Amino acid sequence: MSSACGLIAGNGRFPFLVLDAARSMGIPMVVAAIREETFPEIDQAGSEVHWISLGQLGRLIRIFKDRGITRAVMAGQVKHKQIFSSIVPDLHLIRLMAGLARKNTDSLIGAVADYMARQGITLLDSTAFLEPLLAGRGNLTARSLTSDESSDIAFGLEAARELARLDIGQTVVVCDRAVVAVEAMEGTDAAIRRAGELCPRGGLSVVKVSKPKQDMRFDVPIVGLETIRVMKAAGASAISVDAGKTLLLDKDALLAMADEFGISLYGQEVQP
Repeated sequence: MSSACGLIAGNGRFPFLVLDAARSMGIPMVVAAIREETFPEIDQAGSEVHWISLGQLGRLIRIFKDRGITRAVMAGQVKHKQIFSSIVPDLHLIRLMAGLARKNTDSLIGAVADYMARQGITLLDSTAFLEPLLAGRGNLTARSLTSDESSDIAFGLEAARELARLDIGQTVVVCDRAVVAVEAMEGTDAAIRRAGELCPRGGLSVVKVSKPKQDMRFDVPIVGLETIRVMKAAGASAISVDAGKTLLLDKDALLAMADEFGISLYGQEVQP
């Protein structure tokens, strides 16, 4: 893979890691940076950058087509609330949205991916350049789960998988076999903070799952350094993620921080 690739960049460190990995492989990247989300430092990341606003689907297609891009990657979060509150759709996106039976995030982004494919641009898995950062199976940190944490995580998995099946969120926070907080549009870190406020004595376990038949092209579960910091502040001592389906951004530093804070991170095997 040496020809140029497109990058649709959201917020956070994810797009920068993709750029670094592509550079190491000798793959030039053309970046479409989302004005409402992408960190401005992307301009200094050493790639061609074009700024677009949410909803400018036609402009996105033109940028990539003008540069001969036939494959692209989505990397970095676009907050769900941004999609539904700040978006000003162009005519391309208005027509696309009018044909959707459901207006949830997966349906919308999936339809965008299909539209791009019809325009000759294939959307790759967002992990295409970052497979070493995917969570492995079993215990990933120095400290193993305690029996209480294992019990809470087993309890939380059923709730989290149902939440993900309904496309509401992908994270629950549990204490003593009771669900303390459920993620919706606010995101994982906000759900953990809320759980800490509701259960200030600590003893929280976090369960983050992938969706059934997770589309790895977009909305892949991610855990980063900030999530570990938020867990420490909220009194959460363990987190379970789906192995092979969850990106651990800044993986080495993340695991070192979890060890420093005494947090256990476990990679849950996903049944096919």
